Amino acid sequence: MDAGIQKPLLGAPSSAYQTFPSQRNAHQLDREYIRTLQNKRLFLAAFAAVLGNFNFGYALVYTSPVIPALETSNIPALKISRVEESWFGSVFTLGAAAGGLSAMLLNDRLGRKLSIMFSAVPSAVGYAFMGSAQGVWMLLLGRLLTGYAGGVTAASIPVYISEISHPGVRGTLGACPQIMAVLGSLILYALGLKLSWRWLAVAGEVPVLTMIILLCFMPNSPRFLISKGKNDEAVGVLRWLRGQNTDFHREFEQIKESVRKQSRRISCAEIKDPFIYKPILIAVLMRFLQQLSGVTPILVYLQTIFQSTAVVLKPEYDAAIVGGVRLASVLISAFSMDKAGRKILLFVSAGIMFASNLILGLYIHYTSLPSHNSTTAVVNGTLVIPESLTAEPSGYITLIPLVATMFFIMGYAMGWGPITWLLMSEILPLKARGVASGLCVLVSWLTAFALTRFFLLVVRDFGLEVPFLFFAVICAGNLLFTGCCVPETKGRSLEQIESYFRTGRRSIMRNHI
Repeated sequence: MDAGIQKPLLGAPSSAYQTFPSQRNAHQLDREYIRTLQNKRLFLAAFAAVLGNFNFGYALVYTSPVIPALETSNIPALKISRVEESWFGSVFTLGAAAGGLSAMLLNDRLGRKLSIMFSAVPSAVGYAFMGSAQGVWMLLLGRLLTGYAGGVTAASIPVYISEISHPGVRGTLGACPQIMAVLGSLILYALGLKLSWRWLAVAGEVPVLTMIILLCFMPNSPRFLISKGKNDEAVGVLRWLRGQNTDFHREFEQIKESVRKQSRRISCAEIKDPFIYKPILIAVLMRFLQQLSGVTPILVYLQTIFQSTAVVLKPEYDAAIVGGVRLASVLISAFSMDKAGRKILLFVSAGIMFASNLILGLYIHYTSLPSHNSTTAVVNGTLVIPESLTAEPSGYITLIPLVATMFFIMGYAMGWGPITWLLMSEILPLKARGVASGLCVLVSWLTAFALTRFFLLVVRDFGLEVPFLFFAVICAGNLLFTGCCVPETKGRSLEQIESYFRTGRRSIMRNHI
């Protein structure tokens, strides 16, 4: 038989015959490119930006040590009632919602970097009001201004970091906003052991001033510059961030092509496109469920909660311990996010939060704490509980609220805290990123406002166990949402993630860079 007839019709496999060769070669080039990058300047730019998150975390929990001090203030104009306490705790989130709204315009008009720098102004003024307060109205105004600054940074910093990062470190750097927010809260709890509430406000000015000085020397994000037609400046930024002897020109072309595909403003008709509405809907729902899990009212009223549950240790020390656990958990999440993946951490996080809230709710329900129908009175708007009905420590079992809260914060900090911020910056389409990130922050902080505004009132009328059991139900829902709706973005470039939502092909997300 002729030897030629015995050969396969398609011939022997060769290196020239590949399925999707350009895609495979691109992945190989991307891996080699990442290995050559220099990250020192990238880390410096990220650090300068996330000082805004440090300030945010510091300002968010400012009320925790301050409310107990104001309840016993010797100045009548500063002695705070229960209703004023709820406003003092919640008005920060109302300001953050307004900051999220304004960030929709600021991110697209000024850019991410200038938006972060702009947030320093209301933050510094807010701390000045609180530090020099002569009445409750000055405290409320200060909280509103620092909340507004927090809303702007919450919408701007994750986007800025994702746009200056590369896939090799985006997961780790994407967790930095949450790490710094947690560190800010921990520093506030620690300083609260030594400083008066006025000096706590003065200390809050330090990270604000440091941030604005450092950002003066940092670049804008290359994506924003390309979107404004400043290509030469974008090339210079990539050269500065990646290193002179790297193939940053190839990354520039990839970003430029991505920006070109989404150069037009989003229209109402385009919202119907799954490529647009699916990632926006996922990001918004994640921020909504993140807040409904109860983290903000728990952090804002942490010492008040510990006073109500009569933990053996002093409430201020309990708060500091929880802050330390929170920081350690976020650090673990940052280093495991690019190894374990986003979804597995979200599953573990939601499971721990569910168990913690359920245990704490049941503990409060079955212990002899004052309930909503106990003999209580309201004097000048302040809830008064007779000493005979106040919970007293009765052994190590009273450590259950502290341990449950520690596990809740640990679970939140491992997944639903940092990953919701990171996914928001990864999955939102570029043409809608500025508006959509502002919308996410708006929804998040309006939800937080409702929870913090009514948390103390619900506790007074229905008992402390009710909100924690509600939070447990929400955390169970978070498990289902993660399994059904959240994509895995570990190791994927922003362009791959965009292609996934555009085409719906899961094979795109399975290819590792």
